[in-house]
Amino acid sequence: MLEEVERWLDRRSWSVADRPLERVLAAKRNTKVSVVLPALDEEATVGDIVAVIRRELMSEAVPLVDELVVLDSGSTDRTAEVAAAAGARVVARDAVLPRIPAVPGKGEVLWRSLMATTGDVVCFVDADLRDFSADFVSGIVGPLLTDPDVDFVKAMYDRPFGDTPGQGGRVTELVARPLLNLHWPQLAGFVQPLGGEYAARRSLLERLPFPVGYGVELGLLVDALHTVGLDALAQVDVGVRKHRHQDGLALGRMAAAIYRTAQLRLSRGHLVRPRLTQFERGEKGFEPRTYAVDTEERPPMAEIAEYARRRVA
Repeated sequence: MLEEVERWLDRRSWSVADRPLERVLAAKRNTKVSVVLPALDEEATVGDIVAVIRRELMSEAVPLVDELVVLDSGSTDRTAEVAAAAGARVVARDAVLPRIPAVPGKGEVLWRSLMATTGDVVCFVDADLRDFSADFVSGIVGPLLTDPDVDFVKAMYDRPFGDTPGQGGRVTELVARPLLNLHWPQLAGFVQPLGGEYAARRSLLERLPFPVGYGVELGLLVDALHTVGLDALAQVDVGVRKHRHQDGLALGRMAAAIYRTAQLRLSRGHLVRPRLTQFERGEKGFEPRTYAVDTEERPPMAEIAEYARRRVA
């Protein structure tokens, strides 16, 4: 590990307990905090997450979060209804920036959320978390409120796989961590580089391009490094993350998108063949299934005319 990274781990890796909630609230002052839950068919979990945030971080006694938005990515279940009943403002993906046709993908929703929110600090939380703790929000928002030199904060946590501790995050260990260590060794200290729980200053996020799909977390992390430098990045230990695990085929598609995001940042070129073929057993044996790898990125939100007009208004 680079000596620079070892020093960064000492200076920019914290536990949620390092910043008591009272200290975070005292430092908040007039800073507005928005929490965004990107959601697609998450009726089983999104309501509980919203309820915890509203109860523990949006009360008169603890007014940490000012805005709680569930950005619905075209759910076909009761995600929107459940989230609204729990107290979130639900915004449909296609209702944001309708001039620009939406494409499928998590990064697409996160990018549009900048237009749908107004907070100075924007905190992203995946909507499939189980046994959700408000520490996931207060922990990663805390450094942004107490330390003006920090611009981007990732959550770190244990990721059990079923009843087995420490075996979650398969794409992280097999794809993302090797890529970061080989090509961006300054980022080798991040425990959960692909984690969906992170917070950043709007002034940074609006300057970054957003890969539209699964590559968004790696893309934002790498681009944040190049934009503000390692010392402006941090991570906070928030405990244990439990969520719905995807099957191996879905993880393969995720891995391909992440590799493509890395390759684009290394060369700013194009994939020779942006397709991934996987195999599933069918009635006649193994059958190929070919999927497109995300090749589109959204530009920095600061370049979007509607967003610029809103800032002037």
